[in-house]
Amino acid sequence: LFLPLLLPLQPDVQPGNCWAFRGSSGVLVLRLSMSVSPSSFSLEHVPRSLSPSGTSSSAPRDFRVYGLQDEEEEEGKLLGSFRYDQDGEALQTFPVTEQNGSWFQVVELQVLSNWGNPEYTCLYRFRVHGSPADTQH
Repeated sequence: LFLPLLLPLQPDVQPGNCWAFRGSSGVLVLRLSMSVSPSSFSLEHVPRSLSPSGTSSSAPRDFRVYGLQDEEEEEGKLLGSFRYDQDGEALQTFPVTEQNGSWFQVVELQVLSNWGNPEYTCLYRFRVHGSPADTQH
């Protein structure tokens, strides 16, 4: 079963309607409604063609995703290190590269860099795809 868990950080993906954080790196921690065995992640940013500046400098560039059992866990399990392609599609999907067969209720997105904006980084949508724990009995 393929279950996309969508986190619309804002109601739409119009330019400027993003979850912005100061600087070029930051962390987003999500508590999912159920435990999931992740298979992939999708990250979405407004396309360059719709950007008022004509660039994607505020888009995440390099990022990592970790799975955690709960928010109290000190260090999660690395699920993969990825690069968002500013010249690619607005919505990009990345397969889990560190298979460990674990179930997670918390997912941590660590943005390590963006495409050059020194002031802020924008996240429009982040999706977790996978199988919910209750389907594996």
